[in-house]
Order: sequence, then C-alpha cells, then structure tokens
Amino acid sequence: MPKMDNSHAPSFDTIPGVVFTPVAAPSRGTTETAIWRTRVLPHEPGLLHHMTREEIIVGVSGAAEIRIGAERHALAPGDAFAIPAFTDFVLDCIGDDPFEAMVVLPAGGRAVIGDQPSFQPPWSV
Repeated sequence: MPKMDNSHAPSFDTIPGVVFTPVAAPSRGTTETAIWRTRVLPHEPGLLHHMTREEIIVGVSGAAEIRIGAERHALAPGDAFAIPAFTDFVLDCIGDDPFEAMVVLPAGGRAVIGDQPSFQPPWSV
C-alpha cells in the first residue's frame, strides 16, 4: 500500500464557493476508494447533484446542512452522513465560518448535475 504525499496535492475550485483537494485516489495509488477534503465557503448556494455510488461526508470543522428533498440534516465536526447512490442532495455551509469535510467515494463513482452527462470528479480520479 503506497503512502500518498499530500504536501503538494492539487486543489480544484470548479464549483463557486467550494474547493476540493484529493487525499487518496486511484491516480495516487488506491484501487478501491477515493478520499478528498472539501471546503465550502459560507453564504454560497449549494449545488443539487447526486453520485452514482454511496458517498460519505465526515464533518471536520464548521457547520453544514445536507438537503435531500424536503429533509434537512445538520452536520457538525465529527458527524458522518452516508448519501445513497442516485440520491439528489445539496450540501450547504451554515454559519459564518467555512465548512470542511473529508469525503469518501468508491473508485469510479461519478457525479451527475441536472440533466448533464455524468462525469468522474477530477479530485477522485
């Protein structure tokens, strides 16, 4: 099992108000799982989307809310939330400090935004 040196990991800011930084991914040595750090800025609207595999979000700092339909789920540091595959959701930062999380997705999981074609997030490749 290879060690992944994260001292120079790239960051992706393809969604306004959100920064993704890979921690472990197939391109970095894993075979079954991708993990990345997500930083969501306050006062930015979340993006409705779903993943093709179960995604687990683990709160590290700040506060967030996961919206699934009319349901709202608070997420604080240390909390984990498993979002089933093909479940549309929005992740919002609530409060005045950024929300940071570690996110886990099986390798090969794809994202779907609206009616756009699915894609593999570059931070999970």
